[in-house]
Amino acid sequence: QVQLVESGGGLVQAGGSLRLSCAASRRTFSSYAVAWFRQAPGKEREFVAAVRGSGGIGYYADSVKGRFAISKDNAENTAYLQMNNLKPEDTAVYYCAAGIIMYTSSYYYMGESRYDSWGQGTQVTVSS
Repeated sequence: QVQLVESGGGLVQAGGSLRLSCAASRRTFSSYAVAWFRQAPGKEREFVAAVRGSGGIGYYADSVKGRFAISKDNAENTAYLQMNNLKPEDTAVYYCAAGIIMYTSSYYYMGESRYDSWGQGTQVTVSS
């Protein structure tokens, strides 16, 4: 497992941008796929985006495609979620998760059970 610490959340107006960071404790971070999930009040936690251990190709929920971008800097042991054109419905606690995933299909990156390390979450609030 790896310890994860998120940062970068906050309050932003609709149409604005935020960048979330997920700092990892292990130097073998390149072995870990990273995903972002979010949970809005009264709703179940949902998949937002994921990136393979090596970085590069990202997978996205339909609701954020074209607005969010996930990236991974293995040299810095940090993953990022750039969120643009934010909407009030993006308001949620955002969680970073990491796990070793050997497959390439996006299906394997979208499920919570694939990730065994989780951060504490960071609040994102988008005002209308």
